[in-house]
Amino acid sequence: MSGHSKWSTIKHKKARTDEKKGKEYTKLAKEIIIAARSGGGDPEANSKLKLAIQNAKAINMPNENIARAIKKGTGDIESDVIEELIYEGYAPGGVAVMLAIATDNRNRTASDIRHLFAKNNGNLGETGCVAYMFERVGLLTVKREDLKMDVEEFMLQAIEAGADDVREDEAEIEVITTPDSFMAVKEALDQIVKLEEANIVMLPSNSVDINDEVMAAKVLKLIDALEDHDDVQQVYANFSIPDEILEKIM
Repeated sequence: MSGHSKWSTIKHKKARTDEKKGKEYTKLAKEIIIAARSGGGDPEANSKLKLAIQNAKAINMPNENIARAIKKGTGDIESDVIEELIYEGYAPGGVAVMLAIATDNRNRTASDIRHLFAKNNGNLGETGCVAYMFERVGLLTVKREDLKMDVEEFMLQAIEAGADDVREDEAEIEVITTPDSFMAVKEALDQIVKLEEANIVMLPSNSVDINDEVMAAKVLKLIDALEDHDDVQQVYANFSIPDEILEKIM
């Protein structure tokens, strides 16, 4: 299982403050704007937009916010041009980090992100420095407690729906797909189970084991700071921290 995915799942369980909700709305509005701009405002004809809308509704983003973001993307409402960028770098302990950025001012964002890395014992790297360690895939996560069928039967149905791989641990099951088959697999699994998380992600091909509590705290401090930045849509990292250490530093 992906260590960073596990950390993200733990974070999602934490109570959302109004400030965090506002940041989530802002990030998803950007996602909707970008999707509508690139593929049009009809979610049935634009799978990227359809997924963005589903993610927005999953956190109870108001329908008027969603509609406004779509109109900004299609040009029906004037708005700043949002640019998509990828930043790469290293967290403490040699952990590889990739950032999906959406910004209307790349100079401001670059300065902010460089500062966050430096302040938290990391390094912003050059393009390509860690990208080779990640693969763009569809990732769908199911909690075992939400599965109402035999695990082997679920795995078989996931593969039949088009999944490339299925991984499991004591708490969760991860379904891996290609980006192209993601929506078809998601729609099939939505019929049989509650999905904890479903998105197109950058999945690391290897992981860095962090078994020291102090180092783990440093890594997560940087990840938290990056995730909290308004222009950072997603943070991907290849760390693996044991559950007992995660529980201590949460």
